[in-house]
Amino acid sequence: MNLAILGMAVGLSLIFGWKAYLLIQLIITAVAGSAGVWLFYVQHQFEDVYWERGENWDYTKAALEGSSFYKLPKILQWFSGNIGFHHIHHLSARIPNYNLERCHKADPLFQQVKPITLLESFKSFSFRLWDEQRRKLVGYSRIREIRRQAKAASQSDNVYGK
Repeated sequence: MNLAILGMAVGLSLIFGWKAYLLIQLIITAVAGSAGVWLFYVQHQFEDVYWERGENWDYTKAALEGSSFYKLPKILQWFSGNIGFHHIHHLSARIPNYNLERCHKADPLFQQVKPITLLESFKSFSFRLWDEQRRKLVGYSRIREIRRQAKAASQSDNVYGK
């Protein structure tokens, strides 16, 4: 296999030039790497993700609620090796990728996991902080909201002489 890859690289470099070949490889690597980072990120950073401290942490809840069911269009599901069924992967990493969808459909427990669609996943760009009271990921806008509420409460305390 290594010899075949080397032969292909040499052949394409001779046809297109080594600079063009390396540029194409660099672009392909950057796109694939970015897609991989995105998939990993969105699988663990979504609004209602399960996060728990030490002794309260539960393996099954973490698998089913701490990693997402990223419901992708079929073509992206195929290209990503069914990794959208990440909740099942976290429950048992030994299940081969080609069986993840079948496992998801086979057990009613998995039907309860709320899917995240491709469009919904873009909301995860804004999630930066864990809100302990709400038990969900939030963005910086939540801090601004809390500060506004605190300022309003402080001003009303001053008005009423508290």
